[in-house]
Amino acid sequence: MAAAATASFAKEVLPPILDSTSEPPALFDGTTRLYIAYTCPFAQRTWIARNYKGLQEKIKLVPIDLDNKPAWYKEKVYPANKVPSLEHNNEVKGESLDLVKYIDKCFEGPELQPDDPAKQQFAEELLSYCDIFNKVMYTATTSKGDVGDDAGVALNKLEDALLKFDDGPFFLGHFSLVDIAYAPFIERLQTFFKEVKNYDITEGRPKLTLWIEELGKIDAYTHTKQDPQVLLARFKKLLGVKISLVF
Repeated sequence: MAAAATASFAKEVLPPILDSTSEPPALFDGTTRLYIAYTCPFAQRTWIARNYKGLQEKIKLVPIDLDNKPAWYKEKVYPANKVPSLEHNNEVKGESLDLVKYIDKCFEGPELQPDDPAKQQFAEELLSYCDIFNKVMYTATTSKGDVGDDAGVALNKLEDALLKFDDGPFFLGHFSLVDIAYAPFIERLQTFFKEVKNYDITEGRPKLTLWIEELGKIDAYTHTKQDPQVLLARFKKLLGVKISLVF
């Protein structure tokens, strides 16, 4: 698994974003499609999983404009009208972590879930904590003034989690679905807190610092990253209005 995590591959040419003026693809024609938005962290989770397992040719990306969605997406593809969603075997499924697990289970490629029972249990604990972590960070990003103590506590919890296993720099030692769950959000927090709150999330957290550095060596992840200033501008624009689309 470690070798696969550092394997390099050519960066794909990304398809154009589809908006309200765009025609739908040939739906339910046997093609497996992953509907995402390039700036959405939830969708980024599934995009990373697809890349890591080497499924660029088997799962086609269909990027959606969140600000100007095509009507056919809700009417014909996914009534929840959110991203990500996966069209596979004439069905459409949603919810990012469920999709990461589904992609891992149903498609070939390096496994994203551990065999070790202790790591399996810890993985579920960290995945359960992810929503709590994001809520704390949501409060920190929308509050006036400095980053509060609660955010520091939550970040310290991740620092402590990274001490659990010593066979690699990731949450379970080797790269896994837990890293995928947190990576898109840490990516945004690092930029937002530094630029807006003057707060460095890595200060005093050497394990988190190393984790971010090691993520930067994994093409499956780096090929999904967007320009930090683009994310920051979008963050600022939607902050307090439709922040759920961003964070």
